[in-house]
Amino acid sequence: MAVDDDLIRKNPFGFQLVDVIVNDSIRREAVSREEERKFLKFVKEDKHFSNYYEGIYIHFKTGLRISEFCGLTLADIDLENHTLNIDHQLLKRGSTGYYIQETKTTSGTRVLPMTPDIEECFRRIIEKRNPPKVEPMVDGHSGFLYFDKDGSIMYSLHWEHYFKHIVEKYNKIYKIQMPKITPHVCRHTYCSNMAKSGMNPKTLQYLMGHSDIGVTLNTYTHLGFEDAKEEVLRLQKVM
Repeated sequence: MAVDDDLIRKNPFGFQLVDVIVNDSIRREAVSREEERKFLKFVKEDKHFSNYYEGIYIHFKTGLRISEFCGLTLADIDLENHTLNIDHQLLKRGSTGYYIQETKTTSGTRVLPMTPDIEECFRRIIEKRNPPKVEPMVDGHSGFLYFDKDGSIMYSLHWEHYFKHIVEKYNKIYKIQMPKITPHVCRHTYCSNMAKSGMNPKTLQYLMGHSDIGVTLNTYTHLGFEDAKEEVLRLQKVM
């Protein structure tokens, strides 16, 4: 059987798939693009939850871990160079309170490019930001983006509750129910959407901050016939 050596040299993946073991036993949830659209529209138009629209939009469109998002400070948002610096996460423990920890893995430390829509969201967050009179500092970090009504820094549990209440409110209004959506579901939805859009797996691995390419490739196990058909047709146009 003839082999086209030139095609092998131009392999865009840059790694050998045969060396990657994908764990199909791990089921990662994601919502459809239509569900994402309806959810964001509902949040944007809701009198109360619209206050958190920009943050929720960023969850869906960047794939940030919730602890990474909560740990963002003004210093991490570079509007001039259109980048987002991710090198720590904000956590909270009952006995010790807030604390800063390094990213989940060394691969989690990364600089993300900001698209215009994400940048606009951060501009609005900064404009509406309402910190207490004395800015709280956690392990040398200050300038956090969100605070609750008591002036405490919003962390993962706040956002988990908001997502839960939004879904509950939506499902009380509409007959077609919205599935469970959490910050982690947003993260996986972003990963799935990028995979379906044809993003190079190594690029997606970087954006997600995955230390193991196998974790990223698990996303591709959710692709089906229509995705394969679209990819084949796309490749035919460029060959």
